[in-house]
Amino acid sequence: MQEHSNISVIQPVNASMRTAWDEFVAAHDGSFYHLFDWKEVNEQSLGHRCEFLAARDAAGAITGILPLVFVESRIFGRILCSMPFMNYGGPVAATPQVAAELTREAVARSEALGADYLELRCPATLETTMAVSTRKISMIVPLMPDPEALFNSFSSKHRKNIRRAQKEKLEVRKGGLDLLDDFFHVLELSWRSLGTPMYSKSYFERILKTFPANTTIYTCNLAGKPVAVAMTGHFNGVVEGMWAGARREFRNLDANYVLYWDMLRDACQSGHKLFHLGRSTSQSGAEQFKSKWNAETHQLYWYFHRPDGGSMPQLNVDNPKYKLAIAAWQRMPLWATRIVGPPLARLIP
Repeated sequence: MQEHSNISVIQPVNASMRTAWDEFVAAHDGSFYHLFDWKEVNEQSLGHRCEFLAARDAAGAITGILPLVFVESRIFGRILCSMPFMNYGGPVAATPQVAAELTREAVARSEALGADYLELRCPATLETTMAVSTRKISMIVPLMPDPEALFNSFSSKHRKNIRRAQKEKLEVRKGGLDLLDDFFHVLELSWRSLGTPMYSKSYFERILKTFPANTTIYTCNLAGKPVAVAMTGHFNGVVEGMWAGARREFRNLDANYVLYWDMLRDACQSGHKLFHLGRSTSQSGAEQFKSKWNAETHQLYWYFHRPDGGSMPQLNVDNPKYKLAIAAWQRMPLWATRIVGPPLARLIP
């Protein structure tokens, strides 16, 4: 137990604190990725140790939270991260001072665990001396109660592209576990074409079962065959674009125009306020596509601490050391990526 001003204790919490944790997240603009049940998802599906830290005052009330996942790998190193595999994470706190205390505790725990580095992926700045990367951004669409008003706010060229794609007889379906097979099949093809290892289907299944009221799968179909897919999560009026993929052989249909518009329209009709189209690398093609939907660019702040004082890690697809591996993965048969992919994907935060 550590003593801090305005904080009596910062310590890992268990499932007995789940309700209090989620209530605090909801009351302090936390995200879907901060909900307590991600602890079980990461532990049970991916086999990672989790330390979900809560700061509490003298009365025992939560004043801040920080979910941490310890990803251990001989290939990529030992990484303590908030939150891996998601768009962002970091502390949620009642005050900047509490967030700073949680950050300092995370640094201490990374050193105690023997982590190669600590990584806090934050949607806002922290009061810390840790090194920070600003390569990543979040593209956020402000939603409107009337989806037609949102549609009419797009450029005339973008509206024309959506209408043209809608003439291709594409149909969007919305569901959950009932669409998992279609979602997974398209996503694994899409990720292989990108040279990216894919999680197991059971990982997505656990997410859908853990958060049945907060997750949705969308499939865009041609003659009953899925050609583009997405999974979203929502919490506190904010929709999170988590995963999306499309089949390359059907890209001439521009199915993503139909898929994304249906997701945005559904979010408006459901009363949500914001739609995060997922994180992107700044100045990338993904950023350009998302900007067409009137998405606003919000900077993400990835903070790093290396106990050895080394330079900031470069665990990303732009690192030249991974180019050969990516090219090789793109040429692998699907049966092989299905075997090798999940053990690798769980180690790439």
